[in-house]
Amino acid sequence: MELSRLGWDEFFAKAFEPFANGLEPARVVSHSRGIYRLRDGGGEMLAWLGGGFRGSEHPVTGDWVVFDPARGAVAAALPRRSKISRKKAGRAVEEQVLAANVDVLFVVTALDGDFNPRRLERYLVMGLEGGAKPVIVLNKSDVCDDPLPVLRAADRIAVAAGDAEIPVLLVSALENRAVEQLACWMKPGQTAALVGSSGVGKSTIVNRLLGAERQAVRPVRDHDHRGQHATTTRELFLLEAGWLLIDTPGLRELEPWTGPESLDAVFGDIESLAAGCRFRDCRHAGEPGCAVARAVEEGSLESGRLASYHKLQAELAHLQRMQDVHLAADYKREVRRMHRRMRDMPVKGGP
Repeated sequence: MELSRLGWDEFFAKAFEPFANGLEPARVVSHSRGIYRLRDGGGEMLAWLGGGFRGSEHPVTGDWVVFDPARGAVAAALPRRSKISRKKAGRAVEEQVLAANVDVLFVVTALDGDFNPRRLERYLVMGLEGGAKPVIVLNKSDVCDDPLPVLRAADRIAVAAGDAEIPVLLVSALENRAVEQLACWMKPGQTAALVGSSGVGKSTIVNRLLGAERQAVRPVRDHDHRGQHATTTRELFLLEAGWLLIDTPGLRELEPWTGPESLDAVFGDIESLAAGCRFRDCRHAGEPGCAVARAVEEGSLESGRLASYHKLQAELAHLQRMQDVHLAADYKREVRRMHRRMRDMPVKGGP
C-alpha cells in the first residue's frame, strides 16, 4: 500500500527528511495504556514510546510518527497539519488533543431530542480552531416527523459563520444515502473525524461506511434520549473509497481550546452587527447605541445565541488568564532553580 492512501504527502515527507536511514514513517491508528497501533505501507504493528522519544507531547490517533523497527518503538512525532482539541475535562488548564491531521470534521447531532444549538456552536469553534472543515450532520431523520425546524436552526448557525461555508446534511445512518452524503465531502487520502454526544449515531455511521459491524452500538435511554458510551477509544479506519475516518467517544464536557479568531468566525453574524455599535469596544451588555442588543430586541438575533457568545468569550478570557498564571508560575520555578544552581556553584579562589 502506498503511504499516500494513509494521508502521506509533501508536508509530512519534508518533516521526515532529518531522520536517519533505518527509521520509517507510520500513522497512529489507536493507542491505549502506552501501546500504539501503527499502520504503514506494509500493514499494522504495535509500538511503544522509545526512551529517547522526540516530541513535546505524546502522539494521538491520526498523528504521523517516526517508527524504529529495530526497537519496535516510536522515536518521534512529526508536526501536525491540523488537530481537534478541547480543554481537558475538569479543573486542569491543559489542552487535550482528540485527533490529529483531520481535514473534515463531521459534527454529528441527532433529531431524537439531542439537538442543542449552543453545543453545536462549540463543536464548530473546536473544528475551525484546529484547522478542519466542519460539516454539520443531522442524524436520525427516520425518527423525526418534522425535521424542518431543526434543519432551519442548524442552517442559521452555519450561515452565520459565512466565510467558513459550513454545509448541513440531513441523514439517517440506517440508510445507504447517508454514506453517500458524507462520502461526497471527502477525497482519497483525506481524513475525517466524527464528533458528537453519546447516542447520536456515530458508531452506526462508522459501521455503515465500513460495510461491517465493527463498532459496538448501544441504544439511547428511553426516558431522556441520552446516549450511552459505545466507543471508548479513538480509532482510525481506512475506507474502501480511499479516505480515512477517525471515530471518537462522545464528549460530556466541551470547552474549546481556542483563540478569538475561531470564536469570531462561528459568530460572524454578531461580529457583523457589532460594526454598527456606537462604541468600538462595545461589549453588547447594555451599552447605549448597541446594534447587537437592538437586533435581539427586534428579533433578528436570538437572545440565546448572544448569551452563548458571551459565555464562550468569558471561558476564553478565563482560559487565557489561567494560562498566564501557569506561565508565571513556571517562570518563578525556573528562576528559583537557577538561583539554587548559582548558590551551589563553587566560588572561584575559595576553599
